[in-house]
Amino acid sequence: MTTSDAQVIRAINAAAQPDQATLAQLHARLAALSAVEGLLDASYAFMDSPIGQLMLVATEAGLIKIAFESEDFEQVLVELGTRIGPRLLLAPERLEPAEQELHEYFAGTRRDFDLPLDHSLSRGFRQRVQRHLVDIAYGTTQSYKEVATSVGNPQATRAVGSACASNPLPIVLPCHRVLRSDGSLGGYAGGLEAKRILLALERAA
Repeated sequence: MTTSDAQVIRAINAAAQPDQATLAQLHARLAALSAVEGLLDASYAFMDSPIGQLMLVATEAGLIKIAFESEDFEQVLVELGTRIGPRLLLAPERLEPAEQELHEYFAGTRRDFDLPLDHSLSRGFRQRVQRHLVDIAYGTTQSYKEVATSVGNPQATRAVGSACASNPLPIVLPCHRVLRSDGSLGGYAGGLEAKRILLALERAA
């Protein structure tokens, strides 16, 4: 433990009944120290959106996860703790750029995201499909078959569906733009109503 960490812990222990402002300051100090000293595996924050509350998670490499409330945020954190490390800290200030760009998207003023991304939660074909999703232009859609063809495996329609379903960065990697060949919605981790809302938002812009 560093001297700085010890000072933060002493300050918390000394505040027998700290008010919310004091707790917020201490928490922010701990987050800043942890980031500077490389003690965090990831930071996370929550934001409200037209499709419900979202949880944003970022590592030093970039945004790694956007989770929907229906996924159970506590369970998502447990899974991330297993996959990327247990040192996860609520640190909204570190997710402010991502939150700002998402707000702009939902307001209809942003069509593309300019955020560093950490793709390490996916591998192989799944990651290839997920990286392709940004090539589907705002306001347009592709079928699972078209995506499979675009990534070089026309017969892998089911695998494309699986890659979309497991997409760790929905919205930013827009799997909502992938539909069945008959034009029906298919599936979506955030629920079909969320998928309808996102598609309608892009059509209206």
